[in-house]
Amino acid sequence: MGKPPLGFVPEPLSLPISLILPSRKTPDGLLVSRKFKQIFASIEAVGLIEPLSVTKPNRDKQYVLLDGHSRLTALKQLGFETVPCLVALDDESYTYNNRVNRLSSIQEHVMIRRTVERGVTPERLAKALDVDISLILKKLNLLDGICPEAAELLRDQVFSANLGAVLRKLKPTRQVECVELMVSSNNLTVAYARALVAATLSNMIVGETKTKKMTGVSAEQMAKMEREMGNLQEQFKLAEQSYGHDVLNLVLARGYLAKLLANDSILRHLTKHHPDVLNEFDAIVSVAVLDK
Repeated sequence: MGKPPLGFVPEPLSLPISLILPSRKTPDGLLVSRKFKQIFASIEAVGLIEPLSVTKPNRDKQYVLLDGHSRLTALKQLGFETVPCLVALDDESYTYNNRVNRLSSIQEHVMIRRTVERGVTPERLAKALDVDISLILKKLNLLDGICPEAAELLRDQVFSANLGAVLRKLKPTRQVECVELMVSSNNLTVAYARALVAATLSNMIVGETKTKKMTGVSAEQMAKMEREMGNLQEQFKLAEQSYGHDVLNLVLARGYLAKLLANDSILRHLTKHHPDVLNEFDAIVSVAVLDK
């Protein structure tokens, strides 16, 4: 079996910008959008990283742009005359960037750390990404004070760079407990992390030996909140263990009830003698997506 044909010319071609025709109109507000400003700053600082994608030339030796409209706009504003392009060999209706894989927060941290280790300053990174240098430093030190087990749980997650500062207040065992709860509940917000820290016993907080104090909350209320949070975590873990089995039973029950209600005789009987049961059956059958 032969190799499949290439979809693009292997090597980028340097084409005059004047010969590249956009395939869609520039959306309103693009020039003031956050994404465009980042693209503009990146090209200005380090140049174009990803070549544009264009079709084969037409009769007038012009190329239709397939992917890279924001980059092309930024290049024009920066005064570029030529741009590297990948020329598509197939005339197909493939939608570029239809599926985009987002970097997890830890992947960003690793990339930034490697870049700094290779000699790029945080200041230059901040300028290239058009962000404040404090954000680069937070992402650079994201895992400082985070135990390896908690970091592994967060490996594929996207979360705020401020989350690390909250988690490192906790001892490793408590870090793992809190991260497990946050991942399981799909709530990786800083506010939730702070609530978990507030509900943590003093002996599980780094450098804390005295009872925690919060404005407007008494010591008795704090202790009660800690106990209730502990109970809630235990109940959540128990529910998580049986969730898959419960959903399977619900799927089977829903299918069985749908067949029952499709029987006219059964439907008439329930309508006449058990209308309350029929309402409950209808509610179960009408569930479109069980995950919701």
